[in-house]
Amino acid sequence: MISDTVVQECHIEFAVQLADTARRMIDQHKHDQIGASLKPDRSFVTQMDMAIEIELRAMINARFPDHGIIGEEQDWENPEADFVWVLDPIDGTASFIAGMPVYGTLIALAHRGTPVLGIIDIPPVDARWLGVEGRPTLKNGKPCRVKSCTDLSLAMMSTSNPDFYSEAERPALDLMRKHTSWRIYGAAALAYGLLTDGGTDIALDTGLKVYDYAPFRPVIEGAGGIITDWQGAPITLNTGPRILAAGDAQKHREVVGMLNGLNIPA
Repeated sequence: MISDTVVQECHIEFAVQLADTARRMIDQHKHDQIGASLKPDRSFVTQMDMAIEIELRAMINARFPDHGIIGEEQDWENPEADFVWVLDPIDGTASFIAGMPVYGTLIALAHRGTPVLGIIDIPPVDARWLGVEGRPTLKNGKPCRVKSCTDLSLAMMSTSNPDFYSEAERPALDLMRKHTSWRIYGAAALAYGLLTDGGTDIALDTGLKVYDYAPFRPVIEGAGGIITDWQGAPITLNTGPRILAAGDAQKHREVVGMLNGLNIPA
């Protein structure tokens, strides 16, 4: 784990303010007419997604005008800055539209391309994970910890959506289905929070963008876990769409070896 010297208390306090603002907006308007539409990539966006991101961007620009911003719904601002905020105003928008309680807000702060602060906030279940580089991860203010997994065949794995896997990537999912005991589907970012609690053992995903996973690195590493791409490289703002997280470093290495053995095209 990298030193926490670049993360200041003002960054942490401000990230919590961003999360509080997003949660308040969701809670106040979750019963309003959603106003959903499809984006060109066939993913959903709602008026709430847009409103939250606009508000969070305004807060960042007012407090840290020299910081960059990467958000799901609007153009990126100064993404080459030393400090860059990464925003997913509503992760799991389809679940939000359907009323499934796994949606929430993802917030990260990256320093020179490495996520050093992350928040996974899931209002429907009143759960918030705060990860800061070099510090223990907190869930609702209390430290949490991954669990060890000595036998992959006993592991519980999560994946957000089997539909996200391309035909070339499908063997990876099939392989993990074969070698784990149970699979959890559709939990989105909540699954990565639950991994830090020891609820699950492995998370495998593809088809993601940087704002879908940037907070996961500080959150999971601060709970004793590990998250990389499928080749085992650490998560950065330049990581591709495929990620793998585990509570047990040895099992993570084992799975990386299995995935690399499939020779899936980049």
